[in-house]
Amino acid sequence: MNGRCTSPPCLAEGFDPSDTDQDQARDVARWRKAERQRLRAERDVLTVAERQAAGAAIGETLVAFLRDRFGDLRGRVFSGYWPIKGEPDLRPVLADLHAAGARVALPLVEVKQAPLVFRRWTPETRMVRGDWNIPVPPPEAEVVVPEIALAPVVGWTDDAYRLGYGGGYFDRTLAALSPRPFTIGIGFLSARLATIFPQPHDIRLDAILTEAGLASA
Repeated sequence: MNGRCTSPPCLAEGFDPSDTDQDQARDVARWRKAERQRLRAERDVLTVAERQAAGAAIGETLVAFLRDRFGDLRGRVFSGYWPIKGEPDLRPVLADLHAAGARVALPLVEVKQAPLVFRRWTPETRMVRGDWNIPVPPPEAEVVVPEIALAPVVGWTDDAYRLGYGGGYFDRTLAALSPRPFTIGIGFLSARLATIFPQPHDIRLDAILTEAGLASA
């Protein structure tokens, strides 16, 4: 894996500044769809050993970053994620944070096209199937508001913009939360992009972590 952007659409000259805003938005949407497909295909061919090594390296970096940036997380609400589609698996870190006294939560979709909801999670939580068949805490779990949140990325940029799966849920959630949580993007070094051509709804994250360390902050 490497940090180079290998796709020709990474260059801005593909967009005509004389286009209307709507035309440009459609161009960006088509480009993002193609980049998602490319980056996910690259992620899918990683071996189990490569995924495990990357997850372990990101986990170490995350623990050190949280300690240096926030100190003791006891009693603070920390949102992680349940790994899907080849995302780095940080569940061991979530379990350790819970054991250390943090209030760990996981995001889920309760209402389509609405901000995410965060439910409390522990290693003993009985998970149920949520939207897209993703395991989530059950409806009776406590609903909380995160102070710190992880955001898995399909792609990322040096200025901490995130290319997600295209549903807009994370941007919608960050826009709705006040105060906004400190949000850390989690992804692979090879998923670095020169730009995502930010649109008005895109929200910059606070930091990006990869298996190579802190990539953006």
